[in-house]
Amino acid sequence: MKWKKLLAMGMAAVMTAAFVSGCGSNNAKDASSSSSGKKIVVGLDDNFPPMGFKDENNQIVGFDIDLAKEATKRLGREVEFKAIDWSSKEAELKSGRVDVLWNGLDITEKRKENMLFSDPYMDNRQIIFVKKGTTGITDEKSLAGKVVGTQSAGTAEEYMDKSDFFKKEVKEVKKYSDYVSAFMDLENGRIDAVVGDEITGRYYMSKHADSLEAIDSPVGEISTFGIGFAKDNQQLRDEVQKVLDEMKADGTMAKISEKWFGKDITKK
Repeated sequence: MKWKKLLAMGMAAVMTAAFVSGCGSNNAKDASSSSSGKKIVVGLDDNFPPMGFKDENNQIVGFDIDLAKEATKRLGREVEFKAIDWSSKEAELKSGRVDVLWNGLDITEKRKENMLFSDPYMDNRQIIFVKKGTTGITDEKSLAGKVVGTQSAGTAEEYMDKSDFFKKEVKEVKKYSDYVSAFMDLENGRIDAVVGDEITGRYYMSKHADSLEAIDSPVGEISTFGIGFAKDNQQLRDEVQKVLDEMKADGTMAKISEKWFGKDITKK
């Protein structure tokens, strides 16, 4: 999607590809299944910061990348990250050109017809961001009479365009070509709030912690992220789910989230 590319170019700084210090497991598994040792090919859109994207050294980095690296390490398997046409992701999975789809993939009933999913590991929410020190904005309804910014052609815009509250009660909804521009106007006091993707906003905010803060109250519907597997690959799905459960239990997943978002926003 366009906003992903714009965001990737617009970010002032990029997180390093260094993995979370001390969160690796020393117990790489000698899997007993017949797939033991086989490389896992991860399909992704490499222009989706901070989930998976190319840094200034052309290396693929991100939250999902770190998650996949740690999971495959615990499985005793090599991993390859393969950039694909995201609009053809289901065909890539079905054909076997990739083993998993792991890149901020929304779990939907329609997609469940064509693939298996891991348990949800993160909510995909729209939330409110304000300039640090702002008072009086605590949830969606408190945006009445305010000037609110958002990304054009995004989930938040779609919701606000259909909402009577945003049409009638909000003073103005300003639409930007990318979130970076919206956040810059917020920092400069030109708008009162930004409503947008939590993962995108928290990533930006992690680099501007002195000027921005998040209001932890969802706007609109909440979707969830999961890892997609081929319908006939229940074994791999179960193997990956097992190590993800371990990573949740021992705090590794939380540490990776804190690295990329400044906070643990994974599902408990």
